[in-house]
Amino acid sequence: MNIKRNKHFKPEVSTSSLNDIMFFLLLFFLIVSTLSNPNVIKLLLPSSKAAQNITKQQITISVTEEKLYYIDNKQVSLEQIESILKTRIKNIQEPTVVLRFAYNLKVQDLVDVLEIGTRLKVKMVLATTKEE
Repeated sequence: MNIKRNKHFKPEVSTSSLNDIMFFLLLFFLIVSTLSNPNVIKLLLPSSKAAQNITKQQITISVTEEKLYYIDNKQVSLEQIESILKTRIKNIQEPTVVLRFAYNLKVQDLVDVLEIGTRLKVKMVLATTKEE
């Protein structure tokens, strides 16, 4: 009696659950990416050829096209900016304020906020988008 064993082992990887795993990962990353910056104020910033990144602790002042003023995503009036900045910069060495102004605002709107920074002796930087 000649009994032979099947010596040809064929390894298999079961990929039937891989589709489900990929679907759930895709769904997870889509949901997380929409929640990453929920409080961002969308502005069309002016463009510039030179760009510089700031790594210091900073305060952001944003002004929309409708002249709504925000300090770090909290809406304030123009008259409140100076008092709020004064309290925020007390504990910061070399405070830096990043100005995010809408593209089509007047220069006078920018100068009004820059005057506040001059009175408080705060370094103010205008945020722009990098020109391609």
